[in-house]
Amino acid sequence: MEIIGLTKIDNKHINEAAQLLVDNFDDSWDTLDSAMEEVMESMYEDKISRIALNDNDEVIGWIGGMSQYDGNVWEMHPLVVRKDYQNKGIGKVLVEDFENKVFEKGGITILLGTDDENNRTSIGGVDIYQDYLDNIANIKNLERHPFEFYKKQGFTVVGVIPDANGFGKPDILMAKRVRDIKKK
Repeated sequence: MEIIGLTKIDNKHINEAAQLLVDNFDDSWDTLDSAMEEVMESMYEDKISRIALNDNDEVIGWIGGMSQYDGNVWEMHPLVVRKDYQNKGIGKVLVEDFENKVFEKGGITILLGTDDENNRTSIGGVDIYQDYLDNIANIKNLERHPFEFYKKQGFTVVGVIPDANGFGKPDILMAKRVRDIKKK
């Protein structure tokens, strides 16, 4: 596997990255055109766009991110791995590569949001305004929600936007400081 930067002149890999979005996030990208727009936007200045390639030069994963707060914080969006390569460490390697790129650019923190639109956590499908802090502190993974993956990569739940995607469909905000990691 090789991880490289995605560039605007790399049409083959751009198309493959867009197809990953359609195949894995049909709630967010239901057409190839909308996914292509997302991929193209990932290659502007103050953004990071990296792809993982297999030995056949096929995109098997893609990670992107954008600078915020004068470069101190980088929002990771999106992270996607081809279905037949999931649970093989590709996501972990892409996150580590992204952390290194953020560090190189002087970033301090990585922020991400991971939606619960189908009750895969203990805060999905409920009114979390009641006992808000308790709900966040005791969040549980009920059905392979990605927040658990991010926790394993060292991210911490730093907040929740209740009803971000409709009633009972929160966005779980997670963050990780990358400066301390690199000092070890």
